[in-house]
Amino acid sequence: MLHSPLRDALVIDSAELRLIELPLLHPFTIATGTMVKKVMPIVVLRGGGHEGYAEGVADVLPDYLPETIVSSMMMMRDVFLPQVVGKSFANPQQIEQLFRPWRDHQMAKAAVEMAFWDLWAKVQGLPLWHVLGGTRSEVEVGVSLGIKPIPQTLKDVRHHVQQGYRRIKLKVMPGHDLKLLEAVRAEFPNIHLTVDANCCYSLADLMTLRKMDHFDLDYIEQPLAWNDLHDHVKLQAALDTPICLDECIRTLSDCRKALVSDAGRVINIKVGRLGGHTVARQVHDLCLSHNVPVWCGGMLEAGIGRAHNIHLCTLEQFSRPGDTSSSSRYFERDIITEKLETADGLMPVPCNGAGIGVTMDWGFLDSISSSVEVFHP
Repeated sequence: MLHSPLRDALVIDSAELRLIELPLLHPFTIATGTMVKKVMPIVVLRGGGHEGYAEGVADVLPDYLPETIVSSMMMMRDVFLPQVVGKSFANPQQIEQLFRPWRDHQMAKAAVEMAFWDLWAKVQGLPLWHVLGGTRSEVEVGVSLGIKPIPQTLKDVRHHVQQGYRRIKLKVMPGHDLKLLEAVRAEFPNIHLTVDANCCYSLADLMTLRKMDHFDLDYIEQPLAWNDLHDHVKLQAALDTPICLDECIRTLSDCRKALVSDAGRVINIKVGRLGGHTVARQVHDLCLSHNVPVWCGGMLEAGIGRAHNIHLCTLEQFSRPGDTSSSSRYFERDIITEKLETADGLMPVPCNGAGIGVTMDWGFLDSISSSVEVFHP
């Protein structure tokens, strides 16, 4: 159950929209390209004597979903933030309802809605996991390994298994798949292993995908096109290994259609892809009712986005390790003062105060911000 709403509605006094850039410690390669830095919007909402924070997760180019940094910033600047500043809201669900008429742009919607969740929880003096309905003080964590030569990948797998991570996810693509799996399984026959294709296969690759059944994978993530549930139904019927859907699940309706048609048997919940915590929780509850496992996927978030994800993972049906691994795997310095680090494959839920439980490093944030816009009524 969600915590009861405030007795009085919460007024958003002002908002701030920043664009920041963080270099990655190591290039991260998937089927669609290589990322060497993370560019992200930061949203701050102020009201009730507190501040709420969130990150946007749109990419510079539309190689994950159609939304981009440019379109996401435009929608927040011109539509979503002007709609909320100076207005009062009794609960975060009202933000989601307000944005519902606008098509797509889930990542922009999510950044504003998630910042309000953080603000709303802080005004109540409660941690975000509590108002979301979570129950855990720590969550299981896996790692996602980008595409590298097989010897380097084996070295990376070895390193992260030794660190105690609960699941290893390998990025794959045509020509970099079966030999990789053979090598990893030969050395690590018993680890929880998954692959993520980022939409790069088609039904023409059915023979290759069927051979993945031999490697005891927990699931194959998003093997086919980002907007094609129909072919995933055909593929799942031909495989023993569960399909996990990521890019295909952008709305609650998408998830319902996927589950009733058996297009996938595991769901990756990404808050930004779904438009915020409100819809993410609805997807969680739907999967719970169907007894379908879910886990939280990552978008190379910095500390604010990572903290939101960790709190979400405390919900009941998050029964598979998520992509909320240590921030130090990606960034030399984070935008928060706390260290989000795992121990033996477990990530503690941030608990420094109410809300998402982390503190913004404002000095560092100022030094990496390329733009700062402030919104008043």
